Amino acid sequence: MTRVAVVTVVHGRHRHLRMQELGLAASSRTPDVRCVVAMDDDEVVRHVPSDAEVVPCARSGDALPLARARNVGARRALDRGADLLVFLDVDCIPGATMLERYVAAHQRVDRPTLLAGPVTYLPQASDGYALDDLPAATRPHPARPNPSDGDLLDGTDHDLFWSLSFGASNTTWQRIGGFCEDYEGYGGEDTDFAATAASHGVALTWVGGAHAYHQHHPVSDPPVEHLRDIVANATVFRKRWGRWPMPGWLDEFERRGLIVRAGERMTVTVGTPPAHSIPSRS
Repeated sequence: MTRVAVVTVVHGRHRHLRMQELGLAASSRTPDVRCVVAMDDDEVVRHVPSDAEVVPCARSGDALPLARARNVGARRALDRGADLLVFLDVDCIPGATMLERYVAAHQRVDRPTLLAGPVTYLPQASDGYALDDLPAATRPHPARPNPSDGDLLDGTDHDLFWSLSFGASNTTWQRIGGFCEDYEGYGGEDTDFAATAASHGVALTWVGGAHAYHQHHPVSDPPVEHLRDIVANATVFRKRWGRWPMPGWLDEFERRGLIVRAGERMTVTVGTPPAHSIPSRS
């Protein structure tokens, strides 16, 4: 029997975390191991059930250690005997059959692969979200594949991978080696993870019916509040892979005069937003 772990990294977003926990509790397949990695957040333990393990992960600077936190959670889950790791962003509510579909895909696929499920971005809701209303709200992001329920689709573009909701077997995780911890803060670390997977012969599989629902929170487009993190991480990516990631954001930053690119160098102009933003602790 597959032993499945759900790993979530958290700093703030406590209301969203509580909704995620309700979704997991109501799932057709509940996790055997639950790891919540608290990034400089001592309050997390108050918002998860007693059978969830809260693993601390301190940051060394201003930026949140998203890549390192995922690695910390994965190591703990594997130490507890997980065969399948499922990573779920703190803003995401799992669909009722999300874990069931990931486990079934894990059991069907006979090669190293990243399992990726469709994600629906929910509209703002002043009274929150009801689990029973989620199926009717299902409208997966149009930029990613959305196979029929129960179907598996081979991915042809690893750049479409995102870390909002994905699964990896113990073997696949070890083959990739986890997330590169040169990335700190927001942006680029998941694109790097997928590029590393591809370079190690790890496929990408889109899992029909493994739905997750992203709870609304204020964002900017492009995310100028994360400008310095994105620039730093994009520079790391360029050095590792010889190309710029997140082209839409970088192009828009450049168009607005927030950055200047010259060959392999990119600099932030004077008077730009702060290096990072601290999510709400609601």
